[in-house]
Amino acid sequence: MKEINEILQAYSEAKTEGKKTALATVVKVEGSSYRQPGARMLVTEDGMLTGAISGGCLEGDALKKALLSINQKQNKLITYNTSNEDDSEIGLQLGCNGIVHILFEYINDDEPNNPICLLKELKTERKEAVVTTVFSLKKMAPQIGTILFYRENAEPLYSNPLALEILNEVEKTLHNTATIITKLKDDSENEVLMEYISPPVLLVIVGAGNDVQPLAKMASILGWEIIVAEGRATHATKKRFPEAKEILVVNPEQLAEKIAIDSQTYFTLMTHNYKYDLEVLKQLLQRNCNYIGILGPKTKLNRMLDELSHEGVIPNGEQLKSIHGPVGLDIGSETSEEIALAIVAEIKAVMSAANGNSLKYKKEKIHTLSTER
Repeated sequence: MKEINEILQAYSEAKTEGKKTALATVVKVEGSSYRQPGARMLVTEDGMLTGAISGGCLEGDALKKALLSINQKQNKLITYNTSNEDDSEIGLQLGCNGIVHILFEYINDDEPNNPICLLKELKTERKEAVVTTVFSLKKMAPQIGTILFYRENAEPLYSNPLALEILNEVEKTLHNTATIITKLKDDSENEVLMEYISPPVLLVIVGAGNDVQPLAKMASILGWEIIVAEGRATHATKKRFPEAKEILVVNPEQLAEKIAIDSQTYFTLMTHNYKYDLEVLKQLLQRNCNYIGILGPKTKLNRMLDELSHEGVIPNGEQLKSIHGPVGLDIGSETSEEIALAIVAEIKAVMSAANGNSLKYKKEKIHTLSTER
């Protein structure tokens, strides 16, 4: 969501200044690529780039194609073969061993459901959604583009009647929580990227000590939303945590009820106040939390669980799985910054159902995407 938020902000500024724009979207990848389907970049008519469609190797040529799309007011699909070191078409020796298909969409500000307007809907609620883009790999074929925004229990927004024909497949994509690329039924030319987009990560940091500050900064860099909660008004301040979306000065008994917890909400308990952390853990165990990180040694966590059991609060298997104590990946952290890095990495691993091992030992592809034929 961070990239999309930055694109929406850049578009808003460009529109205010009267600048025309185009949206570049990676719609399909064959082989390896730095970015995967759904990666986006906004280009203004004066050459400003926001977002990324590669590690920087395609952006130069993509700028030219985007400007062409703006000048001609047409959608265009461009294919980059990054495995061909002698590819004279783009004049680059990329060596990424993949074929990347990028759709360039001219943004017509007068269209009520243009691609940017559809993406804006992601900010209206903290709910998962699917954004659908139709494209064709056939040369000179018309490029339909981004046509549908779908969210459960909400009226779908669309810019093309074709969207209604694929609504059932889009619903399945939302239910399966996985992006897919599939062929359109009874259509040999067009394919469709059905991109599943989850709500932004909400990191609730319970504690407002100095060691929390680097964690808030790192989470902010990733585009996560941050809530800092603490009982001490002297510590939990906007001045100390400018990155925080919200600052809560609360008693531990009140904390859980102050936060709307969903599948993208993650907690870290870092107050250095044993009783405060214990009470918050007790409250969170009564809610559906998929991650509760607890700062401190294993003996602290065992003591907390023992005391809770005496109160009749005994976590089940799923609840125990959600508790991470000591918090963070084992990367040899010592300083507050290193600990913050370990915490952020562990949360990302949990979020992605990854094991946190070194990629050098991974036998499968780094990125996987469901593709139907």
